[in-house]
Amino acid sequence: MTTHFTRAIARRPGDSYLQGLTTSNEGPPNLAKAILQHNIYVQTLEDLGLSVTVLAANDAFPDSVFVEDTAILTPEITVLTRPGAVSRRDETVSIKAALLDRFDAITEIVAPGTVDGGDICETDSKVLIGLSNRTNLEGAMQLKLALETVGRPAEIVDIRSVPGLLHLKTGISYLGAGRMAVMEALASLSWLADFDRVLVPTSESYAANCIAVNGSVIMAEGYPRFFETLDRLGLKPIPLDVSEYRKMDGGLSCLSLRF
Repeated sequence: MTTHFTRAIARRPGDSYLQGLTTSNEGPPNLAKAILQHNIYVQTLEDLGLSVTVLAANDAFPDSVFVEDTAILTPEITVLTRPGAVSRRDETVSIKAALLDRFDAITEIVAPGTVDGGDICETDSKVLIGLSNRTNLEGAMQLKLALETVGRPAEIVDIRSVPGLLHLKTGISYLGAGRMAVMEALASLSWLADFDRVLVPTSESYAANCIAVNGSVIMAEGYPRFFETLDRLGLKPIPLDVSEYRKMDGGLSCLSLRF
């Protein structure tokens, strides 16, 4: 099951976090509050049964708290990405070192390919690879081939025409058992036809980025309609305040590598 995990890797936000990339107009993040929110996030993963390795802050890279973009971890293969934002490319150096402590072999995306982990949505039937402003076709094809070589089906989907969608998982999240949380703007797309779509209202679109973990769904706090939907489905929603990560175009899935 792609929603069952035993371990995770996270990285603390550093003093440079306020200089990270963002398109948000919500103002600068509060670093002290971001650190508190990160601590609660890690504790929540631990409460759900995960052993979490928290890497030290890396002030050379303001966006490095968003570790998900640097690697893709599936039961069959470990892939080091090549982030689409030039300022984030070298984040993979320290992540590679952390992965080599845990995995025997690592496949790497190489130039001119780019892949952000936020564009990769693992499901039980296949891996969806989003083409975005951060993940290009060359990178997507490299990843698709690597996955299919180890027997994992993959499909490339183009999200570049969807306004406001930084990554694929900005708009969808796999909930397990064939269910997919989907923001309304994506709900009619053909590549989602095989999934039982759990709609996220347009007014609550940010909540579409959530993570199903060991029988619960960690979701952003402040989205009552989506909370009620998950609760009604018996998916045990756990709302967390991630306001200081929303200000930097980040969400819940961005903050950890789960495996």
